[in-house]
Amino acid sequence: MRTKLIVSILFSLIVSVFAGGSIAMISGFNPVLLSGALFAAQFIPLDVAGITMATVYREVWTGQVKEELSTLENASFLDGIEDFSRYVSNSGDEMQVIHLVYMGVLPDVLINNTTYPIAIQVLDQEDIPISLDKFQTKATPVTDDELYALSYDKIATVKRKHAKAINKTKFQKAIHSFAPADATNANMPVLLTTGDNDGTGRKRLTVIDIITLKKALDDLQVPEDGRRLVLCGDHVNDLLLADQKFKDQYYNYTTGKVSNLYGFQLYEYAGNPYYTVATKVKLAFGAVAQAGDYKASIFFSMERVAKAVGWTKMYYSEAKSDTLYQRNLINFRHNAIYLPTREEARGAIISATV
Repeated sequence: MRTKLIVSILFSLIVSVFAGGSIAMISGFNPVLLSGALFAAQFIPLDVAGITMATVYREVWTGQVKEELSTLENASFLDGIEDFSRYVSNSGDEMQVIHLVYMGVLPDVLINNTTYPIAIQVLDQEDIPISLDKFQTKATPVTDDELYALSYDKIATVKRKHAKAINKTKFQKAIHSFAPADATNANMPVLLTTGDNDGTGRKRLTVIDIITLKKALDDLQVPEDGRRLVLCGDHVNDLLLADQKFKDQYYNYTTGKVSNLYGFQLYEYAGNPYYTVATKVKLAFGAVAQAGDYKASIFFSMERVAKAVGWTKMYYSEAKSDTLYQRNLINFRHNAIYLPTREEARGAIISATV
């Protein structure tokens, strides 16, 4: 290693002397000084020399956009709900109202009848008008300078973000509308959890609580087919922590979901509504939860909910019409509704406090 170093130094010295002498003959400079300067320059560290090269470093723009992560724009608990969108899309009506007919009376059944003529019984019917909600986003500006300077298509990104925002809002409003307003309607049971303290003053959900809800629905003669229970995140975790036997039996390790339980189709959603525990009253949509308010798991029968999706319009003003700011403006309007069709066959389990 030492011999190799000495040879390298001697070689550098010879090259420096030769190069310095050649340059001196052309330029007239002192050959000794030139050779010494060239020899010394060969021992300057590369990282120090690299300082003088900093201005040639280049930046790379990928053109990729990283957007926010959220589960709120995904609402699988709405899959399979009776869809009346076809009636809306064919109407061409800005009001977008559809009508359902409810017939809540069954005809009386005669057993071994001997009396004629048979009595006439009118089956009452009730009109259920449904007006679609209108969801509008605030306008987003995109300047011409941005369009020319950015490495990605900002207008396409903005459109995608508006769609996500609308979906998040309408899905949260859907589960909010399915949830009972309070505990005053006997046809819509609102229960409290009965488990142990989770360490924050909240009682955990137990399997017994779900069985209690099942019994209440059985007593109300709610059809077993189509019972759907949308668990909030706290309640899913409560069930998974209950015991290993339950987890092994009902937890799908592949999908990360809790399987169907006691006749309920189980779903999980992060946007379930809050209730005030002391009064069992649901908070208004969009209200901020306070101390004493907890999320609830929401039950509904597929026979008592409906959905309809109407028109979606994009509004776009071009920068060429904006003399002062030279910016494009984009926003959307979307009509849709997810709602219960009767005040029955729904329910909630609220996290109780210790």
